[in-house]
This record gives sequence, structure tokens and C-alpha cells, in this order.
Amino acid sequence: MSQLKLEEQLCFPLYALSRKVITYYTPLLEKLDLTYPQYLVMLVLWQEPSLSVKELGERLYLDSGTLSPLLKRLEAKKFISRKRNESDERIVIISLLPGGEALKSEAASIPLAMQCSLDLSNEDISSLRSHLYQIIHKIIPPNK
Repeated sequence: MSQLKLEEQLCFPLYALSRKVITYYTPLLEKLDLTYPQYLVMLVLWQEPSLSVKELGERLYLDSGTLSPLLKRLEAKKFISRKRNESDERIVIISLLPGGEALKSEAASIPLAMQCSLDLSNEDISSLRSHLYQIIHKIIPPNK
């Protein structure tokens, strides 16, 4: 039953690579007082400084139960604010605060540092990212 061999699984190399890549991020992010999931939130907010929890979750493929603790911690650090929408109190708006905006320039060196750590060319990274997004878009329908 070769289909049950570890080396035949798609999930294992993705899992192992994900864990290893995140360990490379950890020391870089500690300097910013961010965890890897918090960094992902900040990446979205540096592009779009104000959006709803639902929109943020859609961008990161995370549910509100996973996002809420992350957002509370970022709010406690004064990187973001969380406010209920005045016209619909069910909607919580996340906004980037000056403290969070200030991290952007400090984080600017992280992508190149990661590329160097992984010893990958621009072409390798572009190709890998493209393939991974193709898979993501096949298995996760838009707006889900």
C-alpha cells in the first residue's frame, strides 16, 4: 500500500516546510514583538489599513474564532484598534494605529532575509508561490 507511505503524502512536505519556514521567521518577528499569525494580520493591514474582521478572515483563510485572540493581542500592543460599525454593530472594524504603521518600515527587510535564509532565487520563489496559490484556489473557493 504505497499510498500510505509518508513520502507519498502531499500533506507531509507542506506541513514540514510550513513549520520550518515559520521557525525562520520567528527571530525576525521577535524583534517586532509579533508572532507569525500576527505578522500575517499586519501584512494585510499594511495594504488595507481598515477592514472588517470578516474581510480580514477571508484574506487570511481564518475564522473569527481564530482571529479574535490575535486581534486582542495586537490591540493590547496598540498596533490596531477594534471598533463596532455604527450602522451595523455585528460588524467589527479593524484599523491600523500609528504603532502598527511604524512596524511596517521595520518589517520591510523580512522578505529578503527570508529569501536569503531559504537560499531561493526570485524565480524559485515566484514559481513556488504561484503553484501554491493555484492549489489554494482549487481547494478553497473564493469568499469561503
